[in-house]
Amino acid sequence: MDKKVLTCTAVDDEPMALKLLESYIIKTPFLKLQNTFPNAIDALENFNEEPVDLLFLDIQMPDLSGMELSRIIKNRAKVIFTTAFDQYALEGFRVDAIDYLLKPFDYAEFLGAAQKAHNRILSEYVSDTTSPEKEFMYVKSGFKQLKIALDQVLYFEGLKDYVKIWVKNNSSPILTLMTLKSLEKDLSNDKFMRVNRSFIVGLQHIEEVERNLILINNTQITISEQHKAKFQDYIANNSL
Repeated sequence: MDKKVLTCTAVDDEPMALKLLESYIIKTPFLKLQNTFPNAIDALENFNEEPVDLLFLDIQMPDLSGMELSRIIKNRAKVIFTTAFDQYALEGFRVDAIDYLLKPFDYAEFLGAAQKAHNRILSEYVSDTTSPEKEFMYVKSGFKQLKIALDQVLYFEGLKDYVKIWVKNNSSPILTLMTLKSLEKDLSNDKFMRVNRSFIVGLQHIEEVERNLILINNTQITISEQHKAKFQDYIANNSL
């Protein structure tokens, strides 16, 4: 998901105000207008089907106000309020609005609020997608929970409901009750790769590659046709 461009919806019961918002959004490079609505009820119904990153909400609207809509949506989208009543500003921040625009506002004011929203959403997105990489894992083997440094794992070998974990400088593998499929979800794609039905290899421990064979610690592992293209891309991206 690319957060360089934010999807947004504008909601205002005044046609001229809504038209102005629409024009401002369209001319802003990092905003993509999904919809405009003259009332909050239709906006809510659409949002539940097609969520957006950012909502520009008028506060004073019949039936359902912008403030009430923001409370319903809660943290599923960011909100910038547009209002003719500055007494609503403090309440707007209490529902964690990014900003409020006091009508009439010009494009410079709009852009400042939109940029604030963009910075907030982008920083949250980067934070969510850059969590620290695992350095070790605990696995149950017999009656013990063993701590294994992932950078020392040569490869994982699947045997039905069991996995053999071959660790550098260990003469015998660690046997644990799990499947390769469940294990694969917890491993970094930058460090490990599934190369056939039975093996996930530690990429940094590959010593040689010859046609469809990988050599790790004097063990030859076959690259299956299903995984060949992905592995070849990895080799190409890491070749001089």
